[in-house]
Formats: sequence, structure tokens, C-alpha cells
Amino acid sequence: MHRQMCWLSKSSGDGEKILYLQIAPGQPWRPHTTFPQFAVPDYQIPGGSKGWATYQKLLKAGWTLVPSARSSEFGGSVYAESTVQNQSL
Repeated sequence: MHRQMCWLSKSSGDGEKILYLQIAPGQPWRPHTTFPQFAVPDYQIPGGSKGWATYQKLLKAGWTLVPSARSSEFGGSVYAESTVQNQSL
């Protein structure tokens, strides 16, 4: 079964990296939080990595870690989260 993890910047550039997951070949990388069936709550540590607890769980379950520099070889695209803000009139 194709289950991979990768640490990627949430925005383009060298920003803070969070855990992204890919569950099928050719699928885009998506933040771990978009997979409630796999994600676990982050540790409450100031400055801690977003997704570290999920990474530990999935690594034990046999998931593969892909180096960030090679993520484009395994699907190429990154899922863009859309955010909708409620605006009061």
C-alpha cells in the first residue's frame, strides 16, 4: 500500500515545515490535518513541529518518509488548503 510522509513548507519558501501525507501514487501531498483517520493531536510544546505526533504514529505503522527535496518525484503537487473567512455585514 502506498503511504508516504514528507515534511514540507506550508507556503512556498523556507517557512516552517509541517507533515504532509500522500496515500496513493500521483495524488497531491496534503497536510496531515486533512486526514482525520490518520492524524493525532500535536504535542503541546512551544515551537514543536506540526505533525510530529502523527509522524511517530505513522512511522510505527509502516509509512515511508520521503525527503523533502524528493517530494516532487512522488506526485509533484501540493494540495492547497482553502480558507474561508466569515465576514459580518
